Amino acid sequence: MTDTIQQIVSDLTTRARAAARTIAAVSDDQKAQALIAAAAALRAASTEILGANAKDMAAGAEHGLSAAMLDRLKLDPARLESIAAAVEQVAHLADPVGQIIDRTERPNGLVMERVRVPVGVLAIIYESRPNVTADAAALGLRAGNAVILRGGSEAVHSNRAIHAAMIKGVVSAGLPADAVQLVPTQDRAAVGALLAAQGQIDMVIPRGGKSLVARVQEEARVPVLAHLDGICHTYVHAKADPAMAEAIVVNAKMRRTGICGSTETLLIDQDYPDPAGLIGALIDAGCEVRADDMLMEIDPRTIAADEEDWGTEYLEPIVSAKMVSGVDDAIDHIAHYGSQHTESIITADDAAAKAFLAGVDSAIVMHNASTQFADGGEFGLGAEIGIATGRLHARGPVALEGLTTYKWLVHGNGQVRP
Repeated sequence: MTDTIQQIVSDLTTRARAAARTIAAVSDDQKAQALIAAAAALRAASTEILGANAKDMAAGAEHGLSAAMLDRLKLDPARLESIAAAVEQVAHLADPVGQIIDRTERPNGLVMERVRVPVGVLAIIYESRPNVTADAAALGLRAGNAVILRGGSEAVHSNRAIHAAMIKGVVSAGLPADAVQLVPTQDRAAVGALLAAQGQIDMVIPRGGKSLVARVQEEARVPVLAHLDGICHTYVHAKADPAMAEAIVVNAKMRRTGICGSTETLLIDQDYPDPAGLIGALIDAGCEVRADDMLMEIDPRTIAADEEDWGTEYLEPIVSAKMVSGVDDAIDHIAHYGSQHTESIITADDAAAKAFLAGVDSAIVMHNASTQFADGGEFGLGAEIGIATGRLHARGPVALEGLTTYKWLVHGNGQVRP
């Protein structure tokens, strides 16, 4: 790692720390107005942002990015409007900072309060989705944090254009430009420097592919909030309504195949009356189905699944499919192969649903709903920073509350400890 990269990161973190102190003290209204101004600036800069994205798309195609990666990278007027609207939505969310989590009075008269406070300085390391630049900036700022962004080289022009617009809005509302900084180099050594910045960065959040997240989790000297894979399952129970099951299964896989909430494995109960309908609907929708022996006999258009398929996050129109013997078998399969992200059961049997919801140890567990709802906006949380699959600090869609911590406030009237 060069001294130049170390100096760049040191400068970023020093400025971020100063900005974090400022942001933590500003009013709820000022933070909200800064984001409303940032959303307006994004809309005003649409020509520049879409032009920058066109450069990234052309370079991505030239370098052989997959269709799924190009879909993640692509911006158009509708997607850009969605980005701006998400920033506005965050502006209108309730500010978690200062919220009293709980309050107790001790026998000696001391009053103890746990109060939400910003985490401090966040580093967000991400790959091809330029919307993360706006989402991370909005969420981090709204929760009172300073944010350092390090996007992937494939979206470098898009990220710079979005960041420039966001900062224009933030500064117009009187907040410091250093509230949201974009790492000015694509040198991979900058990632290592961020991960090693213990005491300068309070939390690292990776968003991207398995190799990126694995690297962050392996090298980080600061706390990490992340999920490694999105190996999501949809289990069609014996008592599922066939029309509902078919609609959910196709949506869960095919609505957008490149997102982490896309179903990657379909589990079908051996007593479900129409497995051929499910497999056929997926294939007719353009999905490749890699099936176990029992399901291959049902539809010859399927392809034989191997052991690797059960633990694969395809992020493409491919799904693995398996017949299971009941709720317990489905739970066991998910426990063995899943990534504790999102799982869904389709059934009209409340007892089966209850057993599945209780028995599956994932961040999000659903009943009669598509796994594609694994999204902070759909949860009413606004733009999300990601889905956390660990057990500490935050789990599931991470939005404002997940970007805060707490401190204790103790109120006395002269007590001394005997």
